[in-house]
Amino acid sequence: MSTLHTVAAAGPLAAGWAVHGLWFRRRIEAARRDPLTGLLGRDAFERRARKLLAGGSCAVLIVDLDGFKTLNDSAWHAAGDAALRAVGSRLICWKRVAGGVVARLGGDEFAAAIYVRSLAELRWELGRLHTALCEPVRFEGRPVFVGASIGAYWHPRRTPVDLSTAMRRADEVMYAVKQTGGGWSIACNPTPAYRTVNGRRDGRPGTDDAPEGSAR
Repeated sequence: MSTLHTVAAAGPLAAGWAVHGLWFRRRIEAARRDPLTGLLGRDAFERRARKLLAGGSCAVLIVDLDGFKTLNDSAWHAAGDAALRAVGSRLICWKRVAGGVVARLGGDEFAAAIYVRSLAELRWELGRLHTALCEPVRFEGRPVFVGASIGAYWHPRRTPVDLSTAMRRADEVMYAVKQTGGGWSIACNPTPAYRTVNGRRDGRPGTDDAPEGSAR
């Protein structure tokens, strides 16, 4: 009888701990997400992207918005926030088909990692994403426009590649695309075009990766 009483008494306690555990997990998940866009932050993105890379045939994308600073400065950041929220929603919608993981790295820079079976499939996904991101954003009843420059590094093999290397190559390609007015391009060679990670931001000439996607 005492055992039954013990079990009965433990029931509400166990239920309470279960609820607390669920609440705690949700708090942790919320802390991993960007509050403005609802996307994952850098740390959570990197953990998940490493798992994708380990499986091979993965693409890592870096996305930077074009014309964002002008828009952000034009309406006391409200228009910029509206654009960032729209980009977050569009990345989430795109991911529902493409799979993988999407994140906001900070400012107007975003990242994604997706599983793709071929270069042709990756080109299709990049074109679809670029079209979605360049759609006008509604702000205070009127359309506002931002563009997007997307750089991708495709790793089709199961040979090891460091995520930081993949992100660096995607970032370099993105910057080369940005110099042409926007669009997208793909790098398949993991060798960095610059000797330092900040090389492309230090005024060095663009990479040899020719932009493939159309500019806005």
